[in-house]
Amino acid sequence: MLETFRNAWKVEDLRKKIIYTLIMLLIYRVGSVIPTPGVNVDYIAQQVNNISMLGMLDFINGQNFSNFTIFAMGISPYITSSIIMQLLTIAIPSLERLQKEGEEGRKKIAEITRVVTIALGCIMALGIILGLGSGAMAKGANANFFDYALVFVVLAAGTAFTMWIGERITENGIGNGVSLIITIGIVSRLPQSVIELVQMAWNGQTPDGTSFKPVQL
Repeated sequence: MLETFRNAWKVEDLRKKIIYTLIMLLIYRVGSVIPTPGVNVDYIAQQVNNISMLGMLDFINGQNFSNFTIFAMGISPYITSSIIMQLLTIAIPSLERLQKEGEEGRKKIAEITRVVTIALGCIMALGIILGLGSGAMAKGANANFFDYALVFVVLAAGTAFTMWIGERITENGIGNGVSLIITIGIVSRLPQSVIELVQMAWNGQTPDGTSFKPVQL
């Protein structure tokens, strides 16, 4: 594998694409540590642990949701909109014709997918804000309309920016941008997951809460 990477690095075009991909992934990871202003992260993390659906969303987005960063919703709306568009191309004749028009048709479908992604992002952001309620806000019950609006805008904008990063990687970098973003999010959790497993084993616990006698060294 290292030899393959060395050979690829020697090719100027591939080297530029690799560097571009790494820069874009770095930008994504930097955004993944910037918190959304005006939220109660501890409360949100507690809800993620209690609600399995939020836990799945957090897993796909590499803990962005439990930490409620500006990329809290990540690439999830884009994945959903892509699935919807694939189903609609079968059900709606006009979209099916677009798909068969070659490159131009695919570009038009991609544009529609972007619009659907933004719409879904806004709907998901609104649903998350209403679902979590005032407990998710730093000001609690004293939060006003502008506090909620700020969180809504940040979540929707974070989704749009994540989609843009994924598309730029696909067009100018190496591999599928969406898949790389999901992968880098999951991989980023590995060190923490390993540490937690070691700590539980040391304390004589399993992930489901069962206790056992730890091995004495």
